[in-house]
Amino acid sequence: MKRTLKLEEVAMLLLGIYVFGFTKYAWWVFPVFFLAPDIGMIGYAFGNRAGAFFYNLLHHKGLAIMIYLAGFFFASHLLQIIGVIIFSHAAFDRLLGYGLKYESGFKFTHLGEIGKPSKVGFQEKSPQ
Repeated sequence: MKRTLKLEEVAMLLLGIYVFGFTKYAWWVFPVFFLAPDIGMIGYAFGNRAGAFFYNLLHHKGLAIMIYLAGFFFASHLLQIIGVIIFSHAAFDRLLGYGLKYESGFKFTHLGEIGKPSKVGFQEKSPQ
C-alpha cells in the first residue's frame, strides 16, 4: 500500500509539472519557487498550533486546486502558478513522508510520525 501511495504522489507531482507548462512563466520559475510553501514553517515560531495552521494552509492540495481554478477563471497567471506550485510541492512532501501537521508538534502528521515507520494501514513486507 505504501508503494501505491508514493506512486500516486509521483503522478500528482508530474501532473503539476505538466500543468506548469501551460502557464506563461519560464521553466526556471518552477524550481526557484518550488520550496516557497515551506515558509509556512515560520508559524512554528509562534507555537505548535499556529505552526500547524500555516504549514497546512500552504500544503493543502484542495486549496491549491481552488487557487489554480480561480486563476484560470479570472485569467490570473499569478494565481495559476501559485496553485500549481503549492500542489506540486505538497505532492513532493507527501512523497517524502511529510504530511499535514497535527497541533501536537511538527513531527506528528496525518501520515504518521516523521522518522518512524507508519503504524497506519498495511505494512510493506521486506523483499527476501
